[in-house]
Amino acid sequence: FSAWLECVCVVTFDLELGQALELVYPNDFRLTDKEKSSICYLSFPDSHSGCLGDTQFSFRMRQCGGQRSPWHADDRHYNSRAPVALQREPAHYFGYVYFRQVKDSSVKRGYFQKSLVLVSRLPFVRLFQALLSLIAPEYFDKLAPCLEAVCSEIDQWPAPAPGQTLNLPVMGVVVQVRIPSRVDKSESSPPKQYDQENLLPAPVVLASVHELDLFRCFRPVLTHMQTLWELMLLGEPLLVLAPSPDVSSEMVLALTSCLQPLRFCCDFRPYFTIHDSEFKEFTTRTQAPPNVVLGVTNPFFIKTLQHWPHILRVGEPKMSGDLPKQVKLKKPSRLKTLDTKPGLYTAYTAHLHRDKALLKRLLKGVQKKRPSDVQSALLRRHLLELTQSFIIPLEHYMASLMPLQKSITPWKTPPQIQPFSQDDFLRSLEHAGPQLTCILKGDWLGLYRRFFKSPHFDGWYRQRHKEMALKLEALHLEAICEANIETWMKDKSEVEVVDLVLKLREKLVRAQGHQLPVKEATLQRAQLYIETVIGSLPKDLQAVLCPP
Repeated sequence: FSAWLECVCVVTFDLELGQALELVYPNDFRLTDKEKSSICYLSFPDSHSGCLGDTQFSFRMRQCGGQRSPWHADDRHYNSRAPVALQREPAHYFGYVYFRQVKDSSVKRGYFQKSLVLVSRLPFVRLFQALLSLIAPEYFDKLAPCLEAVCSEIDQWPAPAPGQTLNLPVMGVVVQVRIPSRVDKSESSPPKQYDQENLLPAPVVLASVHELDLFRCFRPVLTHMQTLWELMLLGEPLLVLAPSPDVSSEMVLALTSCLQPLRFCCDFRPYFTIHDSEFKEFTTRTQAPPNVVLGVTNPFFIKTLQHWPHILRVGEPKMSGDLPKQVKLKKPSRLKTLDTKPGLYTAYTAHLHRDKALLKRLLKGVQKKRPSDVQSALLRRHLLELTQSFIIPLEHYMASLMPLQKSITPWKTPPQIQPFSQDDFLRSLEHAGPQLTCILKGDWLGLYRRFFKSPHFDGWYRQRHKEMALKLEALHLEAICEANIETWMKDKSEVEVVDLVLKLREKLVRAQGHQLPVKEATLQRAQLYIETVIGSLPKDLQAVLCPP
């Protein structure tokens, strides 16, 4: 159970207390008071969005040191195989909410108001929302016993495994999903149909565990996609004001997914309320706004966050056949009133020109009634190619900082990775820049210069540097294993030989813990080396190095 979910909560409206936590399952899962309060407020739509009927949305909140499900050793194992965008969150919880508000004369307020919430550290928004739409209606009718049955079913599921197709039985249905793996080709494809003879009933195949309907989310802002992508890339603070939590959370999640395959390194809150414990921190005027994408529904935020550089106001979603009116680009100074019209209020000018061909294709798709998932795939591919065009030159330059393989010798400390020089990199763009893979014109240099100041450059560089350092260590281990150890030992003192044993052992432990990219054969040779070297030492030293 804890490989998928931390806990399941039920939040209800109590006349005396307001939102209250009615139930947490498993019941021994401990949340701190701060976490409980956050879950209560984030699981109900703000009083300004009159959501009648059923609404599904999601939120993300900071963990406050409550109980973590036993820190899985498989966390590291799972994260090393999952794409960066799908790794388990180390310090935040995701909440997936199914909220029901219907007239009910048997209740004092005249309304039945309850939320069923799945709390997880996995960003599988599509999977958990599909799960909720199966469980929640049933739960609201039958209450607690049905929830316990569902939780014990989830407890029997195989753990999430990147690259594998899993069958997840729940409430008489089998949901079939495939969790993407780091080594997948970047084209998104629905899971292949596997042998289903033993699967009754036929499974419900989810095309993706995490991808939203991008086209539906971005319909009102298509003309500003280029600007919004750049704001995300630069980690700029952005406030998204939407009419309801479902629109706000989908827009924020869609925006933060724009940078794949890059990891989104800033904070983001798909739905945020004034009761949040971080409200003060985010709304302070004494320092620059934090790097966060904030989804809200309460117009009060426009007043408190007027000093923010970028505010996107989205109207009610219109699902008519044609493309809804595109929100206008406006100066931030126009944010005087609370009945502000939909628009992107920013003084930022995009560095790159927008892709008119893409807009034409999407528009044609609307006229031809092309299915939304096809439109979304077009949009997703465009954003992926744009991000890759931007990142490839950085990757090439970074690779050139790696020491040459011939400079790595077995008995010397390996040479260092050269430092990243922004000027050298910018000079390299003339002949190896994004213009090789991307047709978009504009001020690429200016965009890179701003990118160097953003949390995303920092996150990307640290990750790459770490991977390269491990690669160096692996190459060094291979060099040692290919060398002739007997020749080396001839003129060495016992101290030097013991030192080699200890160093090799340490490298071996790291390599076996999947932290070094080394072939299995190399590990076996290293083990053999250690035995050979120890065998050449006097018996008393052997006993110290290999206690019985």
